[in-house]
Amino acid sequence: MFRRAAGRTVGDRIMENMSGAIVILAVCLIVLAIGAMGRKVEWLVNFVLRAVMGTVGIYAINYMLAARQFQVAVGINPFTVLTSGILGFPGVAVLYGIHFFKIL
Repeated sequence: MFRRAAGRTVGDRIMENMSGAIVILAVCLIVLAIGAMGRKVEWLVNFVLRAVMGTVGIYAINYMLAARQFQVAVGINPFTVLTSGILGFPGVAVLYGIHFFKIL
């Protein structure tokens, strides 16, 4: 049916070529999407950086509060990541404010 060449069948080589073509196509589509977004890329990068830094901030604040025996911890979930990504540091402060208000 298929001839063997160097331990691989023709079907294996075809699958490898198709996988490579799919990866190249995906990278090209990503580059085109970034180019089409224009200035929106700056907004997206800004959002991602704020979300990551906010999540790291929440983790650090939770760690410091736990070390001082405070039973206050804001959970890290999609809602808190989106809040810190959209609002930045004030969003993190709002999350802790809401949490402190809940325990009063």
